[in-house]
Order: sequence, then C-alpha cells, then structure tokens
Amino acid sequence: MALPIMPKATAVWLIDNTSLTFDQIADFSGLHTIEIQAIADGDIATNVHGENPIESGQLTQKQIDECQNDPKKRLKLRENPLLKKRIGAKYTPINKRQSKPDGVLWLIQNRPELSDKQIMKLVGTTKTTIESIRDRSHKNYAILEAKDPVILGLCNINEMDIAMNEAIAQNAKKEETSILEE
Repeated sequence: MALPIMPKATAVWLIDNTSLTFDQIADFSGLHTIEIQAIADGDIATNVHGENPIESGQLTQKQIDECQNDPKKRLKLRENPLLKKRIGAKYTPINKRQSKPDGVLWLIQNRPELSDKQIMKLVGTTKTTIESIRDRSHKNYAILEAKDPVILGLCNINEMDIAMNEAIAQNAKKEETSILEE
C-alpha cells in the first residue's frame, strides 16, 4: 500500500485535527498503533510540524468525514497528479549529465534485479553506456563512484519504487515459469 509523503507529520496533523481512531491513522500512515498513541500522548514527535494531507492532495475532507463517522472505514491515499508517469523524453540538466554513469554503476551494484531497459528509463542513458559500465570498458570507469540516482536527482524515489516492483514481479514470473517447465 502507498504511504503518505511524510507519514509521521501527516499522523500528527490527523491526530490534532480529526477524531479518527488510532487504528485508522496507523493504517493510513503506515505507523504502528502504539506509535500513534505515543504521538497523541506527546511522548514522540513533539518537534514534528503536522502536514495537512488535504492541502497536499493526499486526502479529501469527504474521506476524512466518512471515516470519522464509521470507525471501520479506512483512509485511502489519493493518487498525486504530480507523481504520474512522464510522457515523452526525460530531460536531464547539463550539470547532472556527467553523473549518469555514477548512477548506472550504483544501480548495477545495488539493484541487480533491474533490467537494462529499466535502468535506461530511470537514469535516461543508453544501453551502450550500461553495457560498457557492466563490462568495465567505460572510458571513465576508473573514476566512477557508485552514487544513488535518487540522490543525484536523475530520478525520483517513486520512479525507483515502481521500477523495483516491476523487476520483482518479472523475476517472480520468470521463476514460476521455470519451475513449471521442470
């Protein structure tokens, strides 16, 4: 299940501004019910500023009202239009283009389940570059440093999560078919 952008801050806001149950807030924010209880008691997250999920488009007031009236109902995260898939070519600013091989190296080392096509899509590079980094024949391989492409700004965390979930699903499907063939 998708979680709000800032779960603890969202939970603080929901505790302060709604009459939702701790279970409802915990289920929505991905935190444990005991943690929600501790936030409400002021034991933790005392310095956390509440984040309004209505303003950020993660919830509607109607959803909150319905859940306040029925404790068995659960809040559901709305799809954020800003996080939708891009259409068209991905533009990378000039100052980040030299970081692409570092991001590719990190993905190859830390996310081996990703296919070349997924890496190409995440980082915005070519298959030739990926292959040259894999076989260590890239012209700058000696000076490459493996760096997370999210931190480098080549992709966002949501794109990375989507790619990882797709890769895991594809690998599970391959394993399933190979077991059936045996």
